[in-house]
Amino acid sequence: MKHSVQTVLFDLDGTLVDSAPDLAGAANELLQEHGHPALPYEHLRPMVGAGARGMVGLAFGVKPGDAGYEELKARFLALYAQRLLHSTTVFAGVWPVLDRLEQHGLGWGIVTNKAHHLALAVTEGLGLHARAGVLIGGDSTPYAKPHPEPLLEACRRLQTDPATCAYVGDDLRDIQAGRAAGMVTLAAGWGYLGQGEAIQEWGADSLLDQPHSLLQWLNLP
Repeated sequence: MKHSVQTVLFDLDGTLVDSAPDLAGAANELLQEHGHPALPYEHLRPMVGAGARGMVGLAFGVKPGDAGYEELKARFLALYAQRLLHSTTVFAGVWPVLDRLEQHGLGWGIVTNKAHHLALAVTEGLGLHARAGVLIGGDSTPYAKPHPEPLLEACRRLQTDPATCAYVGDDLRDIQAGRAAGMVTLAAGWGYLGQGEAIQEWGADSLLDQPHSLLQWLNLP
């Protein structure tokens, strides 16, 4: 097994679950409430990894600190909370990967910037929470990714050494957080990927093109 990895931590949205339809749906509901036309799904999907900030930013052209941003963000989250699991699913191929990790005695958990109560509702609804060793949300610690503290907190709860962990994520911030935490970093090429630097430029230890690639990277039979 590569790098003596004993625990695999995953980002949630864009890595374990495809939540883009519901997040994009909430953004378009908000646009329509304000008298604006809906945006094409393919425009919204890449920004899902940036959560409410990305959705509101793309839809309304505002950023944290701008006038009206906090009100738009709060309303977006309220709309999203009403449709958390309408169309959100676990990505194809993820369940067999989690099965294989467990069969080989590897622990796994989830570290996301999604608010903990929303992440909990999604993971419980999809059957992930009962199997995950830990769930760290964006408000579980004083910091969010790319700060390493959420990943380090996951290690503390799992009583595991960050040096024996791999972190899998579909956003540059995931790779930055994993590297800062002293973990192996693996970029999830099937995810949302954002609109910034190309995934090949993130500095991840490896790029995975599909969930099963994780098993190949770990040399698990």
